[in-house]
Amino acid sequence: MIILGVSAVIREADKILLVRRGREPFAGRWALPGGKVRAFEPLAQALSREVSEETGLIVVPQALAGVAEAIDPRETYHYVIVVSFTLVTGGELSPGDDADDVAWYSQPELTDLSLTPGLEKYLNDFHAFT
Repeated sequence: MIILGVSAVIREADKILLVRRGREPFAGRWALPGGKVRAFEPLAQALSREVSEETGLIVVPQALAGVAEAIDPRETYHYVIVVSFTLVTGGELSPGDDADDVAWYSQPELTDLSLTPGLEKYLNDFHAFT
């Protein structure tokens, strides 16, 4: 089954916001904030909802960063993830929903983190830090 998801690149100076996943898949690993799109939910609405639930921030999508995939080799899931650059318009940063933690990281700091598979490559491909 293919599952549609959304993720946000939220930048502040030379850092991006990551969430540490509290649930499977990839519990304990760092990822972009985001989640599943509900049936008949516009992508922009899904992105704003998911980011708010995980980080406490209110965001507005600005531009498409790219499309990512997460495919389980055991064939239990296949996520197609629409990733957008966003603008923070309000809220207060705090982990929520299925996020154990939220934090800002620069590109060099990523090497010390346990990231979701493929995240570092996608961030480079999407020029997330430039």
